[in-house]
This record gives sequence, structure tokens and C-alpha cells, in this order.
Amino acid sequence: MLDMKLIRTNPELVKENIKKKFQDDKLELVDKVVELDKKYREIKVECDNLRNQRKTKSKEIGGLMAKGQKDEAEKIKAEVGEIGKKLTEMEELEVKMEGEIREIMLVIPNIIDESVPIGKDDSENVEVERFGDPFVPDFEVPYHVDIMEKLDGIDLDSARKTSGNGFYYLCGDIAQLQSCILSYARDFMIDKGFTYYIPPFMIRSNVVTGVMSFAEMEGMMYKIEGEDLYLIGTSEHSMIGKFIDTIIPEAELPKTLTSYSPCFRKEVGAHGIEERGVYRIHQFEKQEMIVVCKPEDSMDWFKKLYMNTVKFFRTLDIPVRTLECCSGDLADLKVKSIDVEAWSPRQKKYFEVGSCSNLGDAQARRLGIRVKTESGEKYFAHTLNNTVVAPPRMLIAFLENNLNEDGSIRIPKALQYYMRKDKIEVKK
Repeated sequence: MLDMKLIRTNPELVKENIKKKFQDDKLELVDKVVELDKKYREIKVECDNLRNQRKTKSKEIGGLMAKGQKDEAEKIKAEVGEIGKKLTEMEELEVKMEGEIREIMLVIPNIIDESVPIGKDDSENVEVERFGDPFVPDFEVPYHVDIMEKLDGIDLDSARKTSGNGFYYLCGDIAQLQSCILSYARDFMIDKGFTYYIPPFMIRSNVVTGVMSFAEMEGMMYKIEGEDLYLIGTSEHSMIGKFIDTIIPEAELPKTLTSYSPCFRKEVGAHGIEERGVYRIHQFEKQEMIVVCKPEDSMDWFKKLYMNTVKFFRTLDIPVRTLECCSGDLADLKVKSIDVEAWSPRQKKYFEVGSCSNLGDAQARRLGIRVKTESGEKYFAHTLNNTVVAPPRMLIAFLENNLNEDGSIRIPKALQYYMRKDKIEVKK
């Protein structure tokens, strides 16, 4: 959410940013919210004046009564009553207009960083850098479900019976592999100095609207019927929500946190809730990293975060690349975003396995996350998040890049301590 002062003083900048994001239908909202803000401030002034009038006249009543001027006192009491009625009406209007302004402010997109490439959609995202050499083996690489089934590692048929498409049973070595990857990711981030968390897996609606846009919420979140609770789509939601309505001493920044959670997503409109596949699913697990920091430090942390993911994947012998999201592909709260994509030997292309986002002070404004300097000055923090690893999607890249011709799977050195072996053997 933007600072109202920015929209009030520089509406053309806000409109130009909307055009860069190819959301011209929102241009009229800028003028609308400026006009509402003007009326809102006028109402606030009138409310303050009415309160002062009521206070002054209320004092007069005591003085008149002390002098025995009861009729005059009663007359002033009547005036105070009328002022009170008027004030109640104006306060109700003030609250109503404040809500209307906030509703509009929540859908006006954040100001993107100057370095963000301009483009309409993800087809215009820009490759930044590659890490590791993409490799295609001499033998055919099977579809990831076929690899897992040969290892007795997945049961999709049973999951369809219990839950429908978009769910799975992992079992045996593949289930162990996923757990070990998550354990390794946890320790990898702890070694980077991040504090490990297991957060709540459900959050209230005020946290949901604080961490994401309405469009994202509608397409992602599962609501708990009869409760003001939503299942999280990523632990970023509850981890940033942890700081709601807090004032953080500046000396305590940056807050560097890493969290494990299951994630639940409706994936409304997604083309790919497959009957045979785990690329796009309703339920998965993830290790996340979150940073709350000073504004001047957020871009440095942005690079550190996505490079953590790059380094993690490279320790597992998976080639990756970084891809910068263009303006039209950025969610409304984001200032800048980079996806980390892993190499698929089967498809001979890269696919997304993680996303790093700098949200500036957008989430902090929505949630009331402020920082207090030693001198007592307060300002809004910057928040960032990034995926360390999110199996089972990551398993696709792992299995394809560590597949042997006989169907067995190499276990990279970094993971051998957790798996207690250097290979997963074929079961059938």
C-alpha cells in the first residue's frame, strides 16, 4: 500500500507506474482517491472543530450553574446536544470515507524499482544469469512420475480417491528424500545466520489482506468455513504477520528468519492440476526465508536472498538460472522480483522452483510494522521473502538431474549425511 502523501503530492508518478504495469483500468482510481482524501481531511477538520465547540460550551454550563443561571445553562446544554448529534453523524461519515480510501489504496500497485524491465507478462521476463552447465544425458529421461513409480515412491491413484486431483502420497525413499531435502534446507539457512521457525499454518483475514493483494488471495487461499481463518499458501504469510502492529527498535534490524510449513493453494484458473504429476498441486511443503530490514538495506538483502537459493541448488548438482520478472508479471505489492529456475534435462528447458521478492514498505504499511530509531523517529520497515526450496516441485529437478541410466538416483554429497546413503536403488 502506497503512502497517501505520495498520491496526494505526485499523482502523475503513481499513474505512470500503473501504466508500466499495464493496468490502465486502475488509472481513474488515483483521481478518485485524491478527491476522497480531500473530503476526508475536510471532515476530520470539521470533527475537530465540533469537539472543540462541545468542550468549550460544556465548560460554560458549569460556570452558569455556579452563578445560578439555570435557564442559560439549559440553553447551552441543548446546543451541546445538537453539536453531539452533528459530531456523531460526521464521525460516522469519517469512518466510512476512511474505509473507502483504504479499499482503493489496497488495489493501487506499489511503485516498482527503476531497474525492473517493462513488459506485459511472464513471456517478457529477462534472464539474468546461469549457474552450472545444463546437461542432457545420452539416455532418455522419463517423466518425473514414472521415475518415482519405478522407485516405489509415489501413489497418485490412492490420493485421487481420498482427495482428488492435485494431491499425492509420497512413500519410501522418495518420501525420505523430500524430508531430508527440507532438513538440509533448514540447516543450510541456520548456517547462514537465520533463525528457524515453525509458524501457525492458519492466519486471520486481516493478516491475509496485509501480506497479499485481493487478486492473489482469491486465487490462492482456502478459507476455513465458519472461522476467520485461512490456510496459508506459504509461511511468508504468517511470518510477516508475526510483526503486525509492532514497533521494532532499529538496533534489532535486520530480522532474518527461515521457516518451514506445509502450503495450501486453490490454484484457481491454473492449467496444470494434473492427474499424473506434482508440478502444480494443492498441497506441498516449503522452506522459506524472510527479512525485515531498513529501507536502505533492502536491495542488498534482495540479492543475498535469491543467491542463497542458487547456492543451495548448486550443492545438489542442479543447474539453475535467475529470471527477473517484468513489470506486468509483478504482483501489486512487489517492488522487484526474481525467479530461480532449475534445469530440466527431460524438457531441455528451465522451470520455476522459487521466487524472491522485495515488497518495499507495502506489507509494513498494511500491517503497521514500524521501526523506531534511537532518537524516537518512526518509519515503516521493508520486507522481503524468498523460497529456499519447495518440494515436491523441486524433486522433479533433483530426480532428473541426478538420474542414472538404470533408473537409480545419485545422492549428492551435501545430502548423504541426511539420507545415510549415496544412491536410491530401483525397486522394480
